[in-house]
Amino acid sequence: MVTRSLDIGATGMLAQQMNVDVISNNIANMTTSGFKRQRAEFHDLIYQNKMRPGAPSSDVGTIAPAGMQFGLGVGMGSIYRLHEQGTIQMTENDLDLAITGKGYYQIDLPNGETAYTRAGVFQLNENGEIVTTQGYTLQPGLTVPADAESITINNAGEVLVSLPSTVAFSNIGQIQLASFVNPAGLEAIGDTLFVETEASGTPTTGTPNTDDFGAIRQGALENSNVNVVEEITNLIAAQRAYEMNSNVISTSDEMLQTITALR
Repeated sequence: MVTRSLDIGATGMLAQQMNVDVISNNIANMTTSGFKRQRAEFHDLIYQNKMRPGAPSSDVGTIAPAGMQFGLGVGMGSIYRLHEQGTIQMTENDLDLAITGKGYYQIDLPNGETAYTRAGVFQLNENGEIVTTQGYTLQPGLTVPADAESITINNAGEVLVSLPSTVAFSNIGQIQLASFVNPAGLEAIGDTLFVETEASGTPTTGTPNTDDFGAIRQGALENSNVNVVEEITNLIAAQRAYEMNSNVISTSDEMLQTITALR
């Protein structure tokens, strides 16, 4: 039926439009520290069976080797987030912290929940606490003394400060990282923050630079893991796929016009 091809073409155009939306968001965040790119996954829709494969084709026991199935188009299956490591950019800022390897910083949200992030852009608030750019506290609530002359954070996440009239550094706390069995199951809530879901599983916390946890690098940031060349290539492919599906609709419309003219 011609109307079936119209519906199929429409599903293809809609799917590619959503694909372009995903790619556009990746490109828009190509300079967002700690951003993890997404990838659209598609699946074919249900089928109409005119003759099922293996159905009897005669009264003497012969069967249809292939049958006749008509697909009804394509749909968005999922939008998968890829959590591979981004490149490291040196900034020389004492409170810029990059993670090299697995792990997420744990952030206290205003509602009492814990969020997770790879964006290590931290600052000090009016109380000397280490916070995100939104003012959310980095767990476990580290406060830098007002008279601290310098801040040193080593690979293991120990936060050390030098105080006036003292030679040795003072340890004011230990940064802990969290990891997940399925990081792709984390829910993004904006501001480069994630929260756990049933799909991600519960977090495992540990000390940086030990076991399966990555090391912390002070004075550096993890860049977005968006590959611009790959995204532009995907964008062109999505545009071409959109055009071809629109051609399906145009061709189906021409066929309908021909049928109408026969009346």
